[in-house]
Amino acid sequence: MRCGARDLAGGRSLGAPAVVAPVNVTASAVVLHVDDAAASSAFFTTHLHFREVVSGEDYICLGRDDAAVDIVLLQRSAEAPPGDRPDPKDVTVSFTVTSIATEYDRLRREGAPITTELRQQPWGDWELQLTDLNGVVVELVEWAPPAGA
Repeated sequence: MRCGARDLAGGRSLGAPAVVAPVNVTASAVVLHVDDAAASSAFFTTHLHFREVVSGEDYICLGRDDAAVDIVLLQRSAEAPPGDRPDPKDVTVSFTVTSIATEYDRLRREGAPITTELRQQPWGDWELQLTDLNGVVVELVEWAPPAGA
């Protein structure tokens, strides 16, 4: 069973794919459904230097001037059935950064909620994690080649 130009069930060729213009992505955003949008906004603006771009009664949109994705915080409705309310604990927002050791020191000085201390993975990534009051996990990552590579 393969994906691509083959029928998954029978392995028959489906012919050349139609030529289609690529999607022109002009911006990206991660939408997080949280119990307290203001608390998450304070976390992202204080510790990760996002700024509030626009807000309404039940949402806050955060942005930065660099390549980071926008963050949209939607106030979770108390009236929505539990199954209809996405849980931010099921998502990790990951940002690739430079000078992660400097960021780690700054975050510690600020008293940021660091939930995984700075560590290097066997494949070379340096990473740390923060968790906001709504349970949103934010991972900061800097790639470095593993020893001997």
